[in-house]
Amino acid sequence: MAMSILAPDAKISVLFDEHQLAARVTGLAQEIVARMGTMPLLIPVLKGSFIFAADLLRALHVAGAVPDMDFISLSSYGKGSVSRGEVTILRDTEAEIAGRDVLIVDDILESGRTLAFAKDLMTARRAKSVMTCVLLNKPGKLAVQVQADFIGFECPDKFVIGYGMDVAHAYRQLPFVGAVEG
Repeated sequence: MAMSILAPDAKISVLFDEHQLAARVTGLAQEIVARMGTMPLLIPVLKGSFIFAADLLRALHVAGAVPDMDFISLSSYGKGSVSRGEVTILRDTEAEIAGRDVLIVDDILESGRTLAFAKDLMTARRAKSVMTCVLLNKPGKLAVQVQADFIGFECPDKFVIGYGMDVAHAYRQLPFVGAVEG
């Protein structure tokens, strides 16, 4: 059983509710199909993006796409809440990357290290094109030069949880994106 590292008096405020998330994911799917076509290979960065990626996959289907999906698990945080500055591959993709239009899906663009690493990795594997989609963009925190091609929401400089994102492996199940207050 995961134990929360939140203080007992910590409050969680809703930043983006279920309806906002669903509407934006639908919009993102339409933008992706317009720019990438109907056969992208989605590569969600686990674990934080898994709920967003599942919803995006279904929305892409509704938007007329026939996407393929594989997964990669990368870590720059370990078990903490601050990036260590280096990215490691915990689980690699299995799909053939060469010659394909790849969409890397991540939960949040903050330091940029994970997204830049994944993008460089797919480029080195000779993807036809590599684009990126993040649910949340947290401006002002970049440690490397990288920009997402598709952005769900601009995120305030707060620690966020829910909709797949966690603190010490807890709160991923929340159906909204919340900010930890206090």
